[in-house]
Amino acid sequence: MKVDVTTVHGAKAGSVDLPDETFGITPNRSVLHQVVTAQLAAARSGSHSTKTRAAVKGGGAKPWRQKGTGRARHGSIRSPQWRGGGVAHGPVPRSHAQRTPKKMVKLALRSALSDRAADQRVMVVDEWGIDEPSTKRAIAILDELGLRKSGERDPRTLLVLDRREVATWKSFRNLGARVRIVLPEELNAYDVLVSDWLVFSQATLDAFLNRGGAQ
Repeated sequence: MKVDVTTVHGAKAGSVDLPDETFGITPNRSVLHQVVTAQLAAARSGSHSTKTRAAVKGGGAKPWRQKGTGRARHGSIRSPQWRGGGVAHGPVPRSHAQRTPKKMVKLALRSALSDRAADQRVMVVDEWGIDEPSTKRAIAILDELGLRKSGERDPRTLLVLDRREVATWKSFRNLGARVRIVLPEELNAYDVLVSDWLVFSQATLDAFLNRGGAQ
């Protein structure tokens, strides 16, 4: 699969071949679902907690005698049926992480990349050309690349940047939730799937492919 390499002004600057084994497979939807579900589960803090009757303060004395009052028998005012009592079978802190084999994670990433490539939603920029941090310059680049819609909601864009592109990183990081930034080694199925456009620079595409391209 060939993709045009563009300048930051939207002009064609050549083309690049995307390997079929990474960008041209038939997406495996079941693996995608399992891996994305596991990724979202791992992001949960798992800090939800309630107190059982053993953890609630008070309730050491029996509220009234067992018989002769006409009321139901009770042993503690901290039982779950009492207001202010403990919670029965409530949530406790735990990890929601799911074990996912590495081969499945890589297959899910290749499936997500292939899905975006099939929709022609993968863009390669020759270089960003940003020497000093400038959010205004970053907005202008997105405009010239057609990644901003006047009067409409901007498409969700995932930029793959090199960690050494500090000025570029600082320029794009203030553009809100519609623009996300990842390193080549951090590229994952979820971020690709929730983005409308995937944008590499020539350098980060080469870095990603040199790492094996999710192979």
